[in-house]
Amino acid sequence: MAVSGGPDSLALLLLANAAMPGRVDAATVDHGLRTESRAEAEFVGEVCAQIGVPHAILSVELAAGNTQAMARAARYEALGLHFTQMGVATFATAHHADDQAETLLMRLNRGSGLSGLAGVRPSSIFFPAGVVAEMLLIRPLLGWRREELAAIVAEAGIEPVKDPSNTDDAYERARIRKASADLDWLDPSAMARSARYLAEAEVAVEHIVQQTARSCCIWRDGGCAFTWGHPRLIEIGVVELILEGLGASDLRKSDIARMIDRLRSGENASLGGVLARRRMYPTAERTTTDVMWFEPEPPRSAGA
Repeated sequence: MAVSGGPDSLALLLLANAAMPGRVDAATVDHGLRTESRAEAEFVGEVCAQIGVPHAILSVELAAGNTQAMARAARYEALGLHFTQMGVATFATAHHADDQAETLLMRLNRGSGLSGLAGVRPSSIFFPAGVVAEMLLIRPLLGWRREELAAIVAEAGIEPVKDPSNTDDAYERARIRKASADLDWLDPSAMARSARYLAEAEVAVEHIVQQTARSCCIWRDGGCAFTWGHPRLIEIGVVELILEGLGASDLRKSDIARMIDRLRSGENASLGGVLARRRMYPTAERTTTDVMWFEPEPPRSAGA
């Protein structure tokens, strides 16, 4: 499991070791962003030694860019590689109900779709970079509140690490946390349940998308025809599958939605190296159907 030294991950460590003594391994990622980070990682090692849990410190260097995003990516890659090398196929993080509620508020504020509003999943498959393996990433504390976890750590007589980024207004999550702290009518546990229901809805939508793609797409002549007449969310999902099937990658659903809107208005559109247009497509000897037609974008001539 990943243990940063904060109250949430320390509570996860204590709970897991109590439930599965002798079956827990811990690791702390040192991003090197603060002078205290090495000492904090060593502190976690001392706590682990006291309860008999093996512990490793993983040092990483961050690529340029969004610091929190880069730190998260580097952290997961380092943890995945470390645990894979140890022969461990599952690792846990300490995300809890308050984290889930904050994530939901952040994504509502951004106008996120169903996938974003589903928040942090209880489990997911993770593929560490640099190894041919998959890991199961679990988040067993999504039903717990922050104060409950802090109480467990306090009862154990441990003083947790305090990460200053948790209260730094430069970060969106910290601003959301401060803004919602005094709203006693806001129920993070209920919001976490809503996120879980939305995640279940996303699975159902994905199932319908796959069924629609099988029954309403015609792959022929190096391209794909997709018939109209489906709910917008389903059309976006199917078009995403088509674009990926034609080699597109790093697609955003908002861009796909705009592509469909252009096609609906009779305009051509291109995205990710795929050209799309509206056309009448022959579906039988004497019949044609109005479809979205997708094909690889032709190479541009020199000097174009």
